[in-house]
Amino acid sequence: MPRAPSVSPATGLPDAPFSCVLDDFWESAENGGESFVGRPLNLDDGSADIHLARLRGWGFNMLRYVVTWEALEHAGPGKYDYEFMDYTIRVLRKCKEYGFRVYIDPHQDTWSRYTGGSGAPYWTLAACGLNARNITATNSAIVHCEYPTAEDPNPADLPAMIWSTNYGRLAVQALFTLWFAGRDYAPKCIIDGMNIQDYLQSHYIEAMGLLADRIRDAGDLLDDCVIGWDSINEPFEGFCGYPDLNEYPSEQTSTLKKGTFPTPAQSFRLGMGKAQMVDTWTFSVFGPKKGKQILVDPKGKKLWADPSTEPGGVHPKWGWKRDPGWKLGTCIWALHGIWDVESGYVITPDYFRTSPNDTDREVVFLSDFWKPHWEAFGKRIRQSHPEAILFVAPPVFAPPPPISESLLKGRCCHSTHYYDGLTLLNRHWYWFNADALGILRGKYGSHLPAVKIGEKAIRQSLQEQLGVLKDDAKILGAYPTIIGEIGIPFDMDDKKAYGWTDDGKYKGDYSGQQKALDASLNACDGPNTLNFTIWTYSPDNSHAWGDGWNMEDLSLWSPDDLRRKAGYRMETGDSSSAGLLKKVGDSAATSSLSLSTIQAIQSGDGASKISRISSLSQWENAYDFLTDGARAFKAFCRPYPIATIGTPTNVQFDIAKGEFKLTVRVRSEDKPRPEALGRVKSSSDSISSSDTEDDEELATEIYIPLVHYANDEVIARLSSQDQADDDKPKSSAASQISSSDTIHEITSELNFPPSHDPWYLTLSPKVSISAPLSLSVSASQGRWAVDGQILKWWYPVPSEGEREYTIIVKRDGGAIKTVQEESPSVWAQLWATFCPSLTV
Repeated sequence: MPRAPSVSPATGLPDAPFSCVLDDFWESAENGGESFVGRPLNLDDGSADIHLARLRGWGFNMLRYVVTWEALEHAGPGKYDYEFMDYTIRVLRKCKEYGFRVYIDPHQDTWSRYTGGSGAPYWTLAACGLNARNITATNSAIVHCEYPTAEDPNPADLPAMIWSTNYGRLAVQALFTLWFAGRDYAPKCIIDGMNIQDYLQSHYIEAMGLLADRIRDAGDLLDDCVIGWDSINEPFEGFCGYPDLNEYPSEQTSTLKKGTFPTPAQSFRLGMGKAQMVDTWTFSVFGPKKGKQILVDPKGKKLWADPSTEPGGVHPKWGWKRDPGWKLGTCIWALHGIWDVESGYVITPDYFRTSPNDTDREVVFLSDFWKPHWEAFGKRIRQSHPEAILFVAPPVFAPPPPISESLLKGRCCHSTHYYDGLTLLNRHWYWFNADALGILRGKYGSHLPAVKIGEKAIRQSLQEQLGVLKDDAKILGAYPTIIGEIGIPFDMDDKKAYGWTDDGKYKGDYSGQQKALDASLNACDGPNTLNFTIWTYSPDNSHAWGDGWNMEDLSLWSPDDLRRKAGYRMETGDSSSAGLLKKVGDSAATSSLSLSTIQAIQSGDGASKISRISSLSQWENAYDFLTDGARAFKAFCRPYPIATIGTPTNVQFDIAKGEFKLTVRVRSEDKPRPEALGRVKSSSDSISSSDTEDDEELATEIYIPLVHYANDEVIARLSSQDQADDDKPKSSAASQISSSDTIHEITSELNFPPSHDPWYLTLSPKVSISAPLSLSVSASQGRWAVDGQILKWWYPVPSEGEREYTIIVKRDGGAIKTVQEESPSVWAQLWATFCPSLTV
């Protein structure tokens, strides 16, 4: 079962600036953009090895590798960044050295950095006839570095997730409509002799295809490392199928209403520089709520480029020739007769509801527009990578359409995304929630039955929702599902865990985040037994600016959460948040700290010099390394079956108890083929409590995380002066658990380096995370052995019929507890306050 993070520092930003930086933002774009070399990992300072070793130590075995169209073709149409492609090959080879499988994610959010997201290069906006400098003024998108206004930006105040409202604003709606359906809805938009739809898609597909060619030509990456390609991330339908341009849908949709929210008709008028009274919305625990209207006044600025920018119909920078029928300076939808600019009247409010070629049939976005693009993209990828697994990623919460098996060819995976929306939007873990997927798919007549009260009901609801998403794969055939994105924000409760509230009382307390993340990942477990890709791991995360993109803060690790080490201090540079503040104003923030800025303080004369972290010597032991800088690690670093003889039917993990339970169904046809058999006896076989003869059959392999099952010696070796008190782990005093039906029970202490050697040998692809584990294992059948963080479990395959086996893994001595977990609950504290004479 693949478990993976998305490797996505700053979500598709070039090597230097975060999305909050306005300096040179437009100027650089207009001159061909910036290089993305160095994203996502620095291969020259040793930090890439540290990050990849950490990810492997956490049990991840696959990466969803983010690449944007802008990174490949930022310099102009047909001008490809081969240096970035070669850099990507180097990173992929480094990933391969650490044993990762990779699938490539052609990432976008709300089209482009220049419409408040990431993905497409700047020149695509100009090709579509937009004047990007007026996007903020016309309320056509919210751009982080220009929030709330281009004249007086304060990007630190960007509200949570407001970037996603760009899907309901003119720039993004128009761009995606042209991308998916320009031939149908914008036939006058001809550039270089082809419709804008074909112009955009052909450039995108060829850019990604050239990267696929480069990966193929590397000679050592296909299938051994790169196993496939995701389709375009979270595609959006634009106006396709929109029923009435004078209204926005009354029912809840996947497009967030927050802040200003103009109707399409109002956005048309705003785009032509006309002031509008626009509704505002807030999002509370009860969902979106309409507020007062406010005046949005572009003061005559237009979204649409002036004709003077293309003398003779030719762009002086990008070189394309625009057809005379596509007149710049006016809204393309007015150009197609949908509305009248002078009066503001919408002539054909249902223009996008049906196909212009068949007005009696309502369009179906997935089959009419998304599917043809997916097929064209998949064919190009298969030219370079014939055995590529093609991941099918329809719009968020939408089931995929049927796709011909002649295209899937047995190499397909359904890739869908899921976030706990209430937690993501409000940055708080509540005692209630709602079945968001059920509401969007019309399961309930009203919203009240969708409300779930209590943590048990919430966890059950999340698991049921992911079960529905898993079942969507049946539309494609007998294919698996991966949850391509899932995660939670770590800046919850006004960044309480960062020490930004209550005089720092809760600094380092990620208990709320742990509950929220555990609930989401538990939903993948259970009977769903789903693979997932956590969003995200961002090496340059900071408490001040999060992942560096639109104030999102979902990274599993942050350098700002590294424990203070004796002899080390953190320095800030121009690439840090402190440096960024010089460029974005005096926004409140702490500094962003990176591995490359850790400096060793020399004893004696007080001089200092740069000490790059290119080895693991900074950390006391493997437990120290895997927990340092990690946030809510007990939730995401969880046991799971890596490879199974048979089919896993149920996966359960109880964080509080440190108890893992796996149930597998084994049938006669699951017996491994003779050519797959090999010598599998591990170095730990000698201590297995079942000392039987050599068995050459393959074993089910289970990842057993050190962070949950380390023995007391490993934890005790963390010196108190090097570890923050607020996250200091403690071993529970619980006694050893035993039962009459236990077959094997043993505490394993394997591959622990001698005390006079460091806990690691060298920072290299061969580094392995090994340390003493304290295990109590109960298996219904077979024998087991442990090697490092891998438990191998052998059991008989029936000669006919099927059998069901179960294994339970507990920590001998009870679960490892942090200080927060050992602290009394709120109710216990209240009881002690008001009833001091009674014992709880």
